[in-house]
Amino acid sequence: DIAIIGGKADDAFFAKIKKGIDDATLVVEAHGGSVNYLQLQTYDNIGGDAANLVRTAISQGVDIIAVPNWVPDSEDEAIIAAMAAGIPVMLYNAGGGDKAKELGAINYIGNEEYPAGLAGGRYFAEHGAKHVICVNTVPGAGNLEDRCRGIADGMAEFGLKSEQLPLPASAFGDPTAVAEAIKATLLGDDTIDGIFTISSADADSAYIGMQQAGKAESIQMGSFDMNVSGLERIRDGQQLFAIDQQPWLQGFLAVTLSDGYVNYGLAMATAPLLTGPGIVDSSNIDATLKGGELGYR
Repeated sequence: DIAIIGGKADDAFFAKIKKGIDDATLVVEAHGGSVNYLQLQTYDNIGGDAANLVRTAISQGVDIIAVPNWVPDSEDEAIIAAMAAGIPVMLYNAGGGDKAKELGAINYIGNEEYPAGLAGGRYFAEHGAKHVICVNTVPGAGNLEDRCRGIADGMAEFGLKSEQLPLPASAFGDPTAVAEAIKATLLGDDTIDGIFTISSADADSAYIGMQQAGKAESIQMGSFDMNVSGLERIRDGQQLFAIDQQPWLQGFLAVTLSDGYVNYGLAMATAPLLTGPGIVDSSNIDATLKGGELGYR
């Protein structure tokens, strides 16, 4: 039996991960196994809540746990406790290869966040942005802090500026709150010419805030992850780019590789297993948009 821990399944990003999990579950069920998706209910206490879900999985006596390590200071203890109880752990989506090695996890599947942010910062700089804000709606989450830090360092390589705009965690999933915060920030600083968001949903909100501030034409926007509306903005020249980490693939691999490990002793020799980053822009938008419309990108 596999326990896989993740974000809210109705969240735009985790809906794609959940689709990958559901598709992989068919493989597991074909030989009598089961997959239990344990999801966060809110993002207000992301690290502590994820750790509690790991403890729930331990109490259920599962055979293996797959979990994002969003906040290591909060989650490491629970992950170590799982392994001490004889339950192997796979990290996916957040944590990185170094953390998986440190903890003794089987592997890490996903994106290395800081290099992805670095690529985004360089892309902005190469396309003319001089002052970028990185909008973080879950400040304190290690993977998101690394994204914004990468953006800043990528810009700094060109002598340019990026800073984080941290919003209360309660703003995550509240498009009005995100749009209003971005609108106020843009109206208060005319030097900002780039916005980067940590999710596709926040990118939708950011674009509304840009429009409300009357700056949709003068500010370039990028985002981590993407949805159909974001891909359409890239196609229509309203968004510069998105950084893709292929969430469907993360969910699918987290389940199938966990299944293979506990049932057949299978393990990948490659570690970590990187599903990103990949830049999506006007050069490759057509194929990516098709995948987005089908729920895979």
